[in-house]
Amino acid sequence: MRKLFIALGFAFTLGFAQAQTTEVPKEKWYHAGVEQTGVYGVNTDQALQFLKDNKRKANTIIVGVLDSGVENFHEDLKANMWSNPKEIPGNGIDDDKNGYIDDVHGWSFLGTAKGINYNDDTTELTRVYKALSSKYATFDQKKNHEAIVKNPTEYAEFQKIEKEYLSAVGKAKYNQQVAQSKLNAVEGGVNKMVLEFGDTKLTKDILKNYQPTDSQILEALWIFGELKEEQWVGKTMKEVSNTYLGAARPNDKKERFYGNGDSNGPESSHGTHVAGIIGAVRGNNIGSEGTTGGNNVKIMSVRTVPNGDERDKDVANAIYYAVDNGAKILNMSFGKPYSPDADLVWDAFKYASDKGVLIVKAAGNSNEDIDVHVHYPTNFRNGNVVSKSVLTVGASTKDPNALKARFSNYGKKSVDVFGPGQEIYATYPGVDQYRFLNGTSMASPAVAGVAALVWSHYPKLTAEDIRNILMETVNKNEQLKEISVAGGVVDSYKAVQKAEEIYKQRKLK
Repeated sequence: MRKLFIALGFAFTLGFAQAQTTEVPKEKWYHAGVEQTGVYGVNTDQALQFLKDNKRKANTIIVGVLDSGVENFHEDLKANMWSNPKEIPGNGIDDDKNGYIDDVHGWSFLGTAKGINYNDDTTELTRVYKALSSKYATFDQKKNHEAIVKNPTEYAEFQKIEKEYLSAVGKAKYNQQVAQSKLNAVEGGVNKMVLEFGDTKLTKDILKNYQPTDSQILEALWIFGELKEEQWVGKTMKEVSNTYLGAARPNDKKERFYGNGDSNGPESSHGTHVAGIIGAVRGNNIGSEGTTGGNNVKIMSVRTVPNGDERDKDVANAIYYAVDNGAKILNMSFGKPYSPDADLVWDAFKYASDKGVLIVKAAGNSNEDIDVHVHYPTNFRNGNVVSKSVLTVGASTKDPNALKARFSNYGKKSVDVFGPGQEIYATYPGVDQYRFLNGTSMASPAVAGVAALVWSHYPKLTAEDIRNILMETVNKNEQLKEISVAGGVVDSYKAVQKAEEIYKQRKLK
C-alpha cells in the first residue's frame, strides 16, 4: 500500500494533477485516445484508421466469455454471437460429437442435462471452512483432538480461516452461509422432500400446512426459516435443493462432460455486459460498441460463474471447452481469495497456452496488492509463471489525475496492464438494455477486445506475441508504474502499429 501512495504522490508532483481533458461522450469514453483527448481510453478509432490505411482486413476471431452467461438474443450482440456450425439446435443430439449436446452458442457448466440451472452458490471461503470444520470442529471432541495432533499445520490454517469466516463476512451474509452449511448436513431430509413434493411450486401456505411424517424431513424444514422467501417461493423443492444444497453438485474432479446448452442461464447480467464491452455490434447506431472495433468477433458464452464463488472444476472445464471449440481469446472476469483445487485451473492454463490461446483475466476489486494477497485464478504456481499467454488487468478511470480505479487490485508482479474499468457503458439483459458498470470485470474485456482487434488483423502472430504487444505499447503513467508490470493503460492504436512493425520484420503477409 505504501508504494501505491508514493507512486501517486510522485505523479502529482510531476504535474499530473493539472492534466487537461477534452469532453468525450460518457458512453464512449473508454474508446478515447489520450493524445487527442487527455482521456486514457483504448484509442479504438485511431487504430481502425491505421488498419484501413494499411489495407489490413479482419479475420473472424472467437472470444470465449467465461462468465454468468450471455443474452445471445440482445439487439447489440446477436449478430456477433458464436454459433456452433456443426450443431443442430434443439434436436437433443451431440451432432458434432464434442461431448456436449446442443451447445449452440456455448455451454453451461452450472446445470444438469435435465435443464436445471444453478444460479446461487456459496463462497469458496464457506466451502473451505465447511470441509475443515468437519475435521476439527465436530461434536466429537476426541476426534477433533486426534485430527489436530495429526495435522497441526492444517489446523493452524483452519483457525485462520475460521476467524475470517466468522468475522470478515457481515452478519446477514454469515447467517445465509450458515444456513447453506446446515442444509448440507440435512441432505437426507431435503432429498426426501424433493421426492415427496415433486413438481409442486412452493408457497407459504403449502409449507405452513405441511405435516412431515419423517424425522429427517422435520430436521430439514428449519432451512426455510433461514432462507429468504424469494429464495424458495414459486420454486420446486428440487430447484431449492439444487440452488442451495451445494454439496449436491457432482464432486468428481475428473468429470468433464456435464451441464447443459443453456449458455444464457437464469441471470446473465454480468456476462452480457462483459460481452458487450468486447463485441457489441459496431456501426448500427444503437447501444454501445465493442473494443474489438468491428464485427469480425464471435462471442462464445461459457457459463462458469454463479452468484457466489466459481468452482475450480467448472473454471478448468470451461477453459477446455472454449479452447477445444475454437476460441483464441478467453475473458475471465471473476476471482476469489481461496482456490482449493487450483491445480485443476493451472493445468487448464497450461493447456490453453500449449494450444496457442490467450487468457485475459481481471485483477479483482478489493484494492489490494495481489503480489501479497493472492487473487485466484492466478498465473503463479509456487512462485513460478504457469503460462506466458495470460494477461492480468487492473481497472483505470477517465480521470487522468486519479488513473487507478479506487477499487482495483494492483501488483508490481501480478498485474500486467490497466484498462478502462469505471463507468463503462455496455449491453445489459432485458428488452435490449444498456448500463454503466464498474470493476476490473469491465477492464478485462476492454483489453480482451483490443487483443481481438490486433489478432484478427494480424492472425500469424502468436498468443504470446499479442500479450507482449499489448504490454509494450501501453500509455505509460507514473501513477501505474509501481503497481503493475507494464505501468500503463492499453492502447489499441499503438498495439496495431507494433503488430504491423513485427509483420514487416518477419516478412509476414
